[in-house]
Amino acid sequence: MQQQRMMNSEGELKVSFGYQCNGHRDGSCESPDGYNIVPGIKIQKTSSFSCLSGAALSANATLANTNICNGLIGAEILPSLDSPNSFRRVPSSPTLSRLDMLSSSLQSSLSNLSCSPSSPSDLPEYDTCVSKLMIAPCRSEGILNGMEVQVAGGAAGEDRVQAVCSEEHGLLFCAIYDGFNGRDAADFLAGTLYESVMFYSNLFEWESKIDATRAPDDSDFGGHLQYIFEDERKDSAANNFAKASLHPEREISSSFQHAVLDSLQRALNQAENDFLHMVEQEMEDRPDLVSVGSCVLLVLLHGNNLYTLNLGDSRAVLATYDEVNDLSGHKRLKAIQLTESHTVENEDEKTRLLSEHPDDPMPIVAGKVKGKLKVTRAFGVGYLKKKNLNDALMGILRVRNLISPPYVSTQPSLNVHRITKSDHFVIVASDGLFDFFTNEETVDLVGCYIVSNPSGDPAKFLLEHLVERAAECAGFSLEELMNVPAGRRRKYHDDVTVIVIILGTNKRASKASTCVNFQN
Repeated sequence: MQQQRMMNSEGELKVSFGYQCNGHRDGSCESPDGYNIVPGIKIQKTSSFSCLSGAALSANATLANTNICNGLIGAEILPSLDSPNSFRRVPSSPTLSRLDMLSSSLQSSLSNLSCSPSSPSDLPEYDTCVSKLMIAPCRSEGILNGMEVQVAGGAAGEDRVQAVCSEEHGLLFCAIYDGFNGRDAADFLAGTLYESVMFYSNLFEWESKIDATRAPDDSDFGGHLQYIFEDERKDSAANNFAKASLHPEREISSSFQHAVLDSLQRALNQAENDFLHMVEQEMEDRPDLVSVGSCVLLVLLHGNNLYTLNLGDSRAVLATYDEVNDLSGHKRLKAIQLTESHTVENEDEKTRLLSEHPDDPMPIVAGKVKGKLKVTRAFGVGYLKKKNLNDALMGILRVRNLISPPYVSTQPSLNVHRITKSDHFVIVASDGLFDFFTNEETVDLVGCYIVSNPSGDPAKFLLEHLVERAAECAGFSLEELMNVPAGRRRKYHDDVTVIVIILGTNKRASKASTCVNFQN
């Protein structure tokens, strides 16, 4: 009954969706709980996951006032992408490409966006102008061409969440954009980043033809990344993805894995470059944009490879069975964090920040970067990266002694994990979840819940437990906490977004619950 009161309160879930692979043959169906299920496509199983659920709860009051790109993102692109209470099937076609929709805007009023990097080292030389990219393969080609995808996503406070699935190619893309100081940066990412990732993945073949190689600064890999697919070099990038997906047992070359990770990073760099230049163009009218930013967490499940990219303090946590049984003789789940936490509390990040600013005696003030931000890596937040953006702020909002910017890095942490039979599920969440639970607690909660509720919704379950714990910590009843208006409730918990991906090697017995509309 407590959970029902939470759902009916002012603090209802803003996003709740789910997906099950290889579901019923046609149409949607009703689960025993009355939840509308979007089935998977009836095709040969190539996915490494069986189902997923996502949910998001808001605490911040924020205005959806995104007018960037002449209002195109807020008025046209995001409404066509958002589906907060269900997955919906979208046929892939040239009209699906959001970048194509943006191209006219980028070439007119925003024509200088991609030609004005935030700093010389932010982008590779060949990424610095949209016109140069136009000679690459068409944006509507590649792994999205000739297939159907399922999309879901929406906003909760300053958080944005997206999920894109294609069982046909064994592809799942999940993203959580944890915005701060406004939702503009998260909205921009939600409107552009997925298509940018697909676009850069389609450059593999083009770059291999001109023997493009590079040695990225601060690379996690070291050495050169060559865009060559070994014995598959003559095939297109789309065919490589398709072949790898249709043969999940096949080992993927390390060069291919590196290229996938690099496409994620290049897409993020391009988005950062475009966003900050746009902020410079609009900061006279909206100086608040210089402080707007977002953490970024991308999870790309392709075949049996789980790729992650993160900036900030959102997390991807893998639940895998330990080799050691518990006292009852059953397999025990253990939590493995797949991402790094980019905060000043991380000693490695603190050391890096201090070493990069030897001439600044106070890069960290009161446990925050220049006294302003807990995270050390983030998208946007231009006033901590460029002096002219900091100068746009007035009074106490301006950072004093911005001696050696940038102080916040856009270099992401990248990782690839090969899924094994021992891996059970992955929890992808913004930091608000981990304000109340450890990695081990989240894994235990979800693991026990799946066993006792095989057709339940583990993402929503985690949020219900979070609200109960937040109320207990605040000395409130659950109903009292959820009746606190958005904005004021931020004092007690953050916006929280959760996606739980059940991996295909450990299928659940029945459907995942989905798409309950909690709006009044």
